[in-house]
Amino acid sequence: MSIWTRIGEALQALREGESLSDVFGRLKTPPEQSVGFAIAVIALGAKMAKADGQVTRTEVTAFRDVFHIPPEAERQAARVFNLARRDVAGFEGYAASVARMFGDRSDPLADLLEGLFHIAAADGEFHPDEERFLRRVWEIFGLPETLFRGLRSRYAPDAEPDPWAVLGVTPDTPLPEIRRAWRALVRDSHPDRMMARGVPEEAVRLATQRLVDINKAWEEISAMSRAAGSAPG
Repeated sequence: MSIWTRIGEALQALREGESLSDVFGRLKTPPEQSVGFAIAVIALGAKMAKADGQVTRTEVTAFRDVFHIPPEAERQAARVFNLARRDVAGFEGYAASVARMFGDRSDPLADLLEGLFHIAAADGEFHPDEERFLRRVWEIFGLPETLFRGLRSRYAPDAEPDPWAVLGVTPDTPLPEIRRAWRALVRDSHPDRMMARGVPEEAVRLATQRLVDINKAWEEISAMSRAAGSAPG
């Protein structure tokens, strides 16, 4: 059974008067939460599209970078998007419902926030209202400040390159500790690990660019260390 079929079943379970955010309270197990992850990307993406007042073609294309949508699933994805866009409930309620769905598991929330960054920055701009939206979602998810800084460094067109932020460390962090952080990020970005924490297979393509950025950050820091006369072992 495809994830889009399961999304359709989740939507059909909505009772009269319920909103899309009510779906998240019913998804308890990791297989169910992969459905919740997909719905959350679409729903929060729709809410974010309203933040800057427009949905651009590049943002739609960016969503397809996060999720492969086969032709037969187009209507299903559009239904989720339109339900969220028309819902009078604010995005904060959606974000809080998603956070409750995953409980104390922060990794899938970080993956979801990254997907939203990817969509927001797809048109080459990073609208202040989109940044405020993303920062508020980050706050509701209760994720570390270093994660937000790292995502902004990677995705915001106006951001200064910051390899330390990408790895979640600071310039004064000892090199062996930076190496450990790099290796942990590479390990956690493996598709099998992502799917195990509730990210559907259709969304693991996010890890491809993430690995490029993680390895580039480590190479830059390593090069600076060698230039300073302290080459990594």
